[in-house]
Amino acid sequence: MCSALGTLLIASTGLAPGAAAQDIQPKQWYLKAMGADEMWKYSTGKGVKVAVIDSGVNPATSTLKGQVLVDEVQKSVSYQATKDSDGHGTAMAEIIAGTGAGGGIKGLAPGAKIIPYHIQNIKGGPEEMKFATSTEAIKAAADSDVKIISMSFGSPYPSSDEEDAIKYAASKGKLMFAGIGNSGAKGKPDYPAVDPYVVGVSALDRSGTVAKFSTKSGYVDFAAPGVGIPAWCDETFTKYCDTQGTSPATALASASAALVWSVHPDWTANQVLRTLLDTAGRSWPKDKPSTYLGYGAIRPRRVLINKDINPGPANRDPLYAENGTDADEDVTATPSLSAAPSSGRPAKDSGSTSGATSAAAKDSDSGSNTTTWVIIGAVAAVLVVGGAGFGVLRARRNA
Repeated sequence: MCSALGTLLIASTGLAPGAAAQDIQPKQWYLKAMGADEMWKYSTGKGVKVAVIDSGVNPATSTLKGQVLVDEVQKSVSYQATKDSDGHGTAMAEIIAGTGAGGGIKGLAPGAKIIPYHIQNIKGGPEEMKFATSTEAIKAAADSDVKIISMSFGSPYPSSDEEDAIKYAASKGKLMFAGIGNSGAKGKPDYPAVDPYVVGVSALDRSGTVAKFSTKSGYVDFAAPGVGIPAWCDETFTKYCDTQGTSPATALASASAALVWSVHPDWTANQVLRTLLDTAGRSWPKDKPSTYLGYGAIRPRRVLINKDINPGPANRDPLYAENGTDADEDVTATPSLSAAPSSGRPAKDSGSTSGATSAAAKDSDSGSNTTTWVIIGAVAAVLVVGGAGFGVLRARRNA
């Protein structure tokens, strides 16, 4: 297969030395922007397990102590699950569920727990054969009791085996997120974000503008902060760097889902996803998602504060048009598979024309007069990407 860690680390780019661990939390601008302090009054993600399929997760950092469920990693995919080859997987786990202890990264869902999977080593050599493939890790996560599978890796090449594993995980009721890629407006989106039942995530900067590196694609579903995100510089875990990419954006989208699922444990993946889609920040019609921001900026706070929110039907896929399912099909777990299929079709990029790329507005229901970071509030503001213009929005899913 062509996917796995071969291109994992392209999902985080532009490393620059940052502050030491004890100084890092003030640099987590996105927590304030997303209203984390308010959200934590409703949910911290407690009771939700998130699979992090990446370069391994070091459970010994100050902020991850007690957060990584090492004993729950299946033996068949446990090789070096707690040995992070470059700090990337640990950083993603901290962004999701770090406690902030010792001044380390405070996760958006600090009550959630992490199950780590270390997939193929990009350095190659004999040791590479001992690592799980992305296909094996996804299937293992599907057979665990995680609710969310976070995949901050990508490849330009499709894999039928990986797609089959994803369909199997969907049949088990898992909600999956992956970075759309960092190849910009002219690049191709990465797998597995292109695959059916995977929620593709693009990256935003502090102004609420899509990052120039974030791939334009018909497979973007959400946007999340992905510029100026503190993360470990390397496998020595001695310094944080400022990173950018759809990797941290994916981790924040996964954490957002954990916050919602914790409050609504009886909801299905379809219902969690539907409420996040309904409340995403956008100024365009929901049925015409943007090729830069998808359905808009993910805003779990809007779900958490609404006691009367309607999650919709439990067994119907909210992304049926993208995933090729019937809008009225009643599926117990999307898709209805009892075992991993033996083959699958490679997903195709249908292409798209254009899409809204940014808007910053006052959060009208924030309960205060301060202007908070919010994407596509009531009124669209700036509509640019890296200075480039935009065209008329069009539906961008497969016919």
